Amino acid sequence: MTTGATVWLTGLPSAGKTTIAYELAGRLRAEGHLVEVLDGDEIREFISAGLGFSREDRHTNVQRIGFLAELLARNGVKALVPVIAPYADSREAVRKRHQEGGAPYIEVHVATPVEVCSVRDVKGLYAKQAAGELSGLTGVDDPYEEPETPDLRIESQHQSVQESAAAVHALLTERGLA
Repeated sequence: MTTGATVWLTGLPSAGKTTIAYELAGRLRAEGHLVEVLDGDEIREFISAGLGFSREDRHTNVQRIGFLAELLARNGVKALVPVIAPYADSREAVRKRHQEGGAPYIEVHVATPVEVCSVRDVKGLYAKQAAGELSGLTGVDDPYEEPETPDLRIESQHQSVQESAAAVHALLTERGLA
């Protein structure tokens, strides 16, 4: 039986969280691990539909994702979670749930500067915010509380997607999870 774990990739929009998660997922699957990527956009569409982007709704969304990730991790799945989770207290509640349930939890801060994210602008969010068509963009006009002591910090602007995924894989291996 494989050991499950949650790897939560937090960071600003367009930081590279999802891209790194899918690269890591492919590598782990090739090694025979059970892996699920809990993409934040898909979760919002299917599990958290109806939630907005207030602090309370963001917290509820993160807790729902944390519950699902912990459930998967307890059952031998590597749950890769590329979700912004902008508030430290929400992320800490998820970590605590994992500790109480005995499931390994790793927090990875994809620490890409907002200037780099706004150039990448994968979903066009920064352009919409700059044009006044969007407000409440995390890291621009809504808070993002950077993790003070993540298990791993990745500066994606300085390395390839493959190198970023390899760094997470190395940490999983070091902890006996890969």
